[in-house]
Amino acid sequence: MFDLRVLSVALLCCGANAALAGPPDTLTTGAIKPGPEAPASSGMQMPPPLRPSLPLSGGSDLALSPLAGRTLVVSAEDQISLNPHEVILTFDDGPSASYTPKVLDILDSYGIKATFLMVGKMAELHPGAAREVALDGHTIGTHTYDHANLAKLIPAAAFDEVRHGQEAVATVLAPVGATPSPFFRFPYLATTWPLKATLTMGGTIPLGVQIDSDDYLKDSPKQTLAHLLARLDRVGKGIVLFHDIHAKTLLVLPAFLDALAARGYTIVHLAATTPSPFDQPLVTATR
Repeated sequence: MFDLRVLSVALLCCGANAALAGPPDTLTTGAIKPGPEAPASSGMQMPPPLRPSLPLSGGSDLALSPLAGRTLVVSAEDQISLNPHEVILTFDDGPSASYTPKVLDILDSYGIKATFLMVGKMAELHPGAAREVALDGHTIGTHTYDHANLAKLIPAAAFDEVRHGQEAVATVLAPVGATPSPFFRFPYLATTWPLKATLTMGGTIPLGVQIDSDDYLKDSPKQTLAHLLARLDRVGKGIVLFHDIHAKTLLVLPAFLDALAARGYTIVHLAATTPSPFDQPLVTATR
């Protein structure tokens, strides 16, 4: 639960006006229009960090996949450290009843796992697709409730967006015994230092992007793949951003995975843990 005094100190340290008006990251998915600014609540209370409830499965399909790499279990953003030729696949803005199941089929055919950062409203609209992601053993994080630009909201409204998104995804996943992990991505990668710091102190693990697929742009699948591979070759490792709400993603993703295999890459399965006497990793769900 967030302490209002912590937020106040953070705001004073960097200057409230400058922080709240800071320029958002230039990355923007354009996939979901930002929602209206939420009304300020009477407080800024956040729920305890949501944790996955079921253990990681170790199926033989992963062992047979040349692309399937290690599982990286972290409890903080700075622990996400990749070796050369390692990538983490992430999918934003879903789930979609039309496209998410097909993305899952592709991932399953390659024997790999990904992280899905779900928008709360989309999970409510497509609960079956959200639960299928969990039952397939992928990691599920959150992406606010309405894909709002949090850097443009007052702190109370921004926290409401994050909390509402967490709660919506958790409610949708509850019937299959799964809960979201603490992984979170800011819509448009737009944030402020006080907002990110306060969320992190509350147990949230923000995810950045090193390799953007640009699968939401109007480029052809061939152009999208070429640009994506150029970024991959330049960076050599990192978190890859796709979206499971676009038809073009279904065309680009298999070709990208083939290219990864040809270049000797492996795909790291990102998982979250929380400090405990046993320090056991917790992942979204299992079949």
